[in-house]
Amino acid sequence: MATAATDRRSDYPHFLAITTRWMDNDLYGHVNNVVYYSFFDTVINEYLIRKGDLDIQQGPVIGLAVETMCRFHRALAYPEPVEAGLRVGTLGRSSVRYEIGLFSPGVAEPAATGHFVHVFVERASRRPATIPATIRAALTLLMPPEKHTAG
Repeated sequence: MATAATDRRSDYPHFLAITTRWMDNDLYGHVNNVVYYSFFDTVINEYLIRKGDLDIQQGPVIGLAVETMCRFHRALAYPEPVEAGLRVGTLGRSSVRYEIGLFSPGVAEPAATGHFVHVFVERASRRPATIPATIRAALTLLMPPEKHTAG
């Protein structure tokens, strides 16, 4: 059973419009649950690449997903686009906890909310690495002002 969302659109400082596809719908006529995680991954990586200068092909540091969670509040369905909201809940030395809200256009309450944790590691060794300065600066912009901390 879906639970009521307490978050609102205004709680997220960054948004990405994502086009749903026919194949995203399942037999029941709504976006299948596994696709929600793809939306999470898409908004996070789009932000890291565009705002944090993450080099996904050759950069020395990459982010590995170590935890994900999604809470469903109401169904999304093709052909409705999805507006993915992104914020940072916790920013550590080598890890970040993103918080995501998936919205229908013009709706204040999310259809789904969740989180996604990245641990940044050295590409070659897969050992934890300090979050690069450009990525940290971009992530700080997604934090509520009361959570901003010095590097």
